[in-house]
Amino acid sequence: MPIRLIVGYGFMEHGFAKLGRGVDGFAHILQAIGMPFSSLLAWSTVLIEILGGLAILLGAFVALASIPMAIVLIVAILTVHFPNGFSSIKLQSFGPDGAHFGQPGYECDLLYLAGLAALVLGGAGPLSIDRLISHTLGRETETLPHQGR
Repeated sequence: MPIRLIVGYGFMEHGFAKLGRGVDGFAHILQAIGMPFSSLLAWSTVLIEILGGLAILLGAFVALASIPMAIVLIVAILTVHFPNGFSSIKLQSFGPDGAHFGQPGYECDLLYLAGLAALVLGGAGPLSIDRLISHTLGRETETLPHQGR
């Protein structure tokens, strides 16, 4: 459950941040790095982050929701973060107005990918919609009359 909470909330937070700053601004960034169909990709990314994050947070359709979420992470690694190296924390200086950091690497994206993989391989956990669905379907099949008897 802790992995679900941090991965789900983290994705939603990133999606809402893009939405709050304006999806058109994110589309311009995508266009600047050479991504085709930047407006479509920007909106797709925001929706995947918000809706996928909510699905993970609730433990609903985790394996299915993880696929587009992993794609978003892999694209971010390859197009933005990989040239910046591994570390996500690059302290450049510290002054009167606080710390100043450089561009983040792909470390956090890998951690999110690992979290998604852990949830897909280990399941969403006992307090999840996936578990509720699984138990409900399991009980329904047990109560169905056996055919051929």
